[in-house]
Amino acid sequence: MTATRAEYCVIACAEAWRGAGEILASPMGLIPSVGARLARLTFAPDLLLTDGEAMLVRPDGTVEGWLPYRQHLTLVTGGRRHVMMGASQIDRFGNQNISCVGEWARPRRQLLGVRGAPVNTLNNPTSYWIPRHSRRVFVERVDMVCGVGYDHAAGARYHHIPRVVSDLGVFDFATPDRSMRLASLHPGVSVEEVREATGFALTVPDEVPYTRDPSPGELRLIREEIDPENTRAREVDR
Repeated sequence: MTATRAEYCVIACAEAWRGAGEILASPMGLIPSVGARLARLTFAPDLLLTDGEAMLVRPDGTVEGWLPYRQHLTLVTGGRRHVMMGASQIDRFGNQNISCVGEWARPRRQLLGVRGAPVNTLNNPTSYWIPRHSRRVFVERVDMVCGVGYDHAAGARYHHIPRVVSDLGVFDFATPDRSMRLASLHPGVSVEEVREATGFALTVPDEVPYTRDPSPGELRLIREEIDPENTRAREVDR
């Protein structure tokens, strides 16, 4: 079976929770949500999934437990959650902006606001999902730091940015100065395409692997059980 670009993105998001153990997954967005459920059904059976309010749920949405807000905060502030957030802007050190574009005092565009980004990034692992990779998102310097990057995280015990997933590839911070590196390309994407769509100089290894293929079993789960209505195509229509 041939996988779509959206399905490669699902696989790349799911891999963020490989080997995570019994932690809370908090995916934000359609494709990260499909990825978290796929991880739970395959290689991360101990992963905890939430309905985003007060319940722990199985991949099919049935309730399996209660997660009171106090316990949720205990997981958040103790490093036992891995959230995958979005980003209106992200820079080379993983600083994320979802608050405003332009000068904070008089922004050109008002966005969501800082919300829980500082608590997320300083207290538990935080990855990012960006469905449209462009220079407007991957910027030299974010206009406002909401999610904290590696250059602002000194002393934060649980700060960790495992990966950034976009519709072009997967990125990490496995470099000496903790700046962003191209970790894998989705099939059909070139290094030149990624560089052209990125507003700063990425670290690019001599040989860049492709994002791994989904197995036939994983494709069946995605298409028949987790997302039979193909909502993933709303975020990545390739």
